[in-house]
Amino acid sequence: MRDKAKLAQVHAEAQHRAEGYRADGKPTFGMRWVRLVVRRPLTFCLASVVLLGVLAVPALDLRLGLPDDSAEPESSTSHQAYDLLTEGFGPGFNGPLTVVVDTAKSGKDAAATAEGIGRELAGIRGVEDVSPPVPNKSGDAAVMSVVPGSGPTAAATEQVVDDIRAAVKDTRDSGEAAVAVTGQTAINIDMSKRIGDTLLPYLLIVVGCAFLLMIIIFRSILVPVKATLGFLLSLAATFGALVAVFQWGWLNDLLGIHSTGIIVNLLPVIVIGLSFGLAVDYEMFLVTRMREEYARGNTPAEAIVKGFMQSARVVTALALIMISVFAGFILADADLTKSFGFALAVAVFLDAFVLRVTIVPAVMALFDRAAWWLPQWLDRRLPHLDIEKSDIAPPETDRDLEESAGSRS
Repeated sequence: MRDKAKLAQVHAEAQHRAEGYRADGKPTFGMRWVRLVVRRPLTFCLASVVLLGVLAVPALDLRLGLPDDSAEPESSTSHQAYDLLTEGFGPGFNGPLTVVVDTAKSGKDAAATAEGIGRELAGIRGVEDVSPPVPNKSGDAAVMSVVPGSGPTAAATEQVVDDIRAAVKDTRDSGEAAVAVTGQTAINIDMSKRIGDTLLPYLLIVVGCAFLLMIIIFRSILVPVKATLGFLLSLAATFGALVAVFQWGWLNDLLGIHSTGIIVNLLPVIVIGLSFGLAVDYEMFLVTRMREEYARGNTPAEAIVKGFMQSARVVTALALIMISVFAGFILADADLTKSFGFALAVAVFLDAFVLRVTIVPAVMALFDRAAWWLPQWLDRRLPHLDIEKSDIAPPETDRDLEESAGSRS
């Protein structure tokens, strides 16, 4: 009996704490926080948006690329070799460009044509040296090596590649020769540009599918819109922090980072995928409980507070675990590993502690009952999903609100 009574007491205390109160009856920090946010939703919403907006500013300077040997630890032989080549022959010697001239279709001598092209390329700003053309045995193709005056990952080298391709455009269009710029440096630049061009369609597909799914689950228009815009804002802030630290060099001494001036081209793809998956999970944990409390008859403000108290601790615990795991990668020697860990840790922190814990209850409080509004025609066409197999009634649609208003009148 004593064990049962003790167990019942522990259960009651746990239930009491889940409702937002300590054993002495005083509200917990989480209860005080969400009540404060609900009382001043506009203040907290604007402050959070401004914070994320300021953090997102450096993202406008985002440059994607693949790191070279200069990104390796300074004690490594590859980094030391890179420094020796730079000191002896210039930074561009570590990433020469290969220009291929093909005259098979025009029947002209490739070596002579390549020499004329080489003289033109030598006058391009940023080109340090152009080697003599080396023809093949049949004489219908030749290759030249172009050494830029900047390193393989520098923005000036990207401009040199673009200028070379623009300079030989007339030669290609006239049919005199087919001219191509290749080599590891040019391949890395092209690959990074292609990945950068696909980020927007990738975002649209991922976010669009989640947006439709949240409309079905939450039976609301505002909740998916708020979740989508909030995620995009926190993602921009994450990339802003990433650019400031790993591209601009802020806090490099504190974190033990050697800035290379670029962001690894695959990192945004991975960060978007992982952070979006976690963001949707946190949104489901938090807003689903709010929706259930509202459907049980609580006012919108009461639903926000009760739903927050029943799920915020789970979101916080999960976020702290993920932040700890990702932050551990910052202790690695390789800057590439550091950048992945830093970006994901910042993404989870901003999403959990700025977006979910602050912006979500603030926006829900600002819109009150309108947060759960769904047009009648859309409600009829959407399938009904009950993820937790609950028997609670769904929140009122616009038809319910109109009928209840008519009956009262």
